[in-house]
Amino acid sequence: MGPQWALVSGGFTTAFVYDNNVPAGALWHHDHALGITRLNVYAGLAGFYIVRDASDTGTQGNPLGLPAFPYALAYAIQDRMFWANGELFYPAFPGDPFYDDFITGEEAVLPEDRLPGGGPTVLAEFFGDHIVVNGKTWPKEDVKPCNYRLRLLNGTDSRFMALQFVAVNAGDTDFTNDGAPIPFYVIGSGQGLASSATQTDLLLFEPGARYDIVFDFKGPQGKRIIMKNIGGDEPFGGDEPFGGDEPFGGDIPGPHVFEFTDRIMAFDVADTPDLPDRFDPSVIGHYGGNTAPVDRVKVALFEGEDEFGRLQPLLGTAEPATDYQGEPILWPDEPAYRDVGLVGQMEGTIGWHSPTTENPALGSTEVWEIYSTTMDAHPIHLHLVNFQILDRQAFTANLVPQPVVQHDGAIGEGARLMDIALGDQVPSPPGYIENAPKDVVIALPGQVTRIKATFDKPGRYVWHCHILSHEDHEMMRVLHVGPIPGRHTAAVNVTPSDLASLPPEDSERRVFIPHLSK
Repeated sequence: MGPQWALVSGGFTTAFVYDNNVPAGALWHHDHALGITRLNVYAGLAGFYIVRDASDTGTQGNPLGLPAFPYALAYAIQDRMFWANGELFYPAFPGDPFYDDFITGEEAVLPEDRLPGGGPTVLAEFFGDHIVVNGKTWPKEDVKPCNYRLRLLNGTDSRFMALQFVAVNAGDTDFTNDGAPIPFYVIGSGQGLASSATQTDLLLFEPGARYDIVFDFKGPQGKRIIMKNIGGDEPFGGDEPFGGDEPFGGDIPGPHVFEFTDRIMAFDVADTPDLPDRFDPSVIGHYGGNTAPVDRVKVALFEGEDEFGRLQPLLGTAEPATDYQGEPILWPDEPAYRDVGLVGQMEGTIGWHSPTTENPALGSTEVWEIYSTTMDAHPIHLHLVNFQILDRQAFTANLVPQPVVQHDGAIGEGARLMDIALGDQVPSPPGYIENAPKDVVIALPGQVTRIKATFDKPGRYVWHCHILSHEDHEMMRVLHVGPIPGRHTAAVNVTPSDLASLPPEDSERRVFIPHLSK
């Protein structure tokens, strides 16, 4: 146990105090244990964290006229697999779903002494065959014929969803009698309200993201509305139409097959007169973007292999790394790096444990250019900031092979970018609404995605892909705002006695959770 832990009531815990002096939004918290985040979130360690402010109060009669309780609801959408007795199933062994795709198919060689019989082993992605909402499989909600505000969270491991709402007959559980997709308004993201309300009948919904929508149930009294997913059971690459003819991996062995992941939940609309409510979309106009002057940073997404030949999604840089003072950041002067030729200024694929290369100055604003050399889309998440999505542009480059030093000194395979050439501007993916402050952005293959963020909180955070299986192995890097202890300042050691001397905090502001996605 590290020195940040304190003994409380016979057990160990730690208290994190979160400053709620931020714009209203739908954050979420989840376990972030190193290497097993995907497993703990899968087990249920996740939940909403909704912040209010003077305009978006969440109460009836709020200044914006937004639907409020009981006409404001929140849904955490995830996917799972189950055994016949209802226990959670998670693939990790030969014969399980996805094993052939990521182990046998990649010709990975797993050492028998460490992984007897070929498992349990990490697999690069996970798609469940059951959709669960707030922990319940395919639930239904009774609603009245009026506007509802719906907060939506994509808490899946790997699944990009493409959401629609369709009307069916009362009691239907399939789409035999469905009508055309019903338009709704997207009014914000997890980090706050948008620059304007966007009317759409399709919402592209990436892992880790939250969206704030207003849906009017007045039209289909006595009907059932099904929230539909046309995203398919496969990695998302930005293509249209969404999904594919077969589930990811084709005929997948295991306890179940994919049949019903195209339906998320149902809303049963009361057969009563319309309620006298009115939502005015013109009240949404809070977000003006980020107008601060900027520095530019070039980061990159890669697909490499670990020492066993398993697919290993990785982060890194698309330029030689420098700190916030403009000084070069060098590869460690250690045998593991020197022996494979990693010397001089850091660049290309970099493991989680290697020195920090993303080092904004406190209070600075940076445009991050995210170069994706991978085959599929990645939802890239920055902790403790919100950002503006600026644009996307095609690029080409040469990928030069480069070793990756693993946490235990083993050597995997990665790359670095050379001879980058920018191409045409690229539109956003179909159904992707991005005119609100965000903390997750979709980075598509062969594109550079630009985001703009102000780093106003000092200290050590992370940025990562929010495909949970990717961040675990190991598409995550440390982000340090301001001086780095040991590089710019003397390292600071914190002892239990230091913690004991801290002044008590207001108990209403003391939150016992391991991670806030803010």
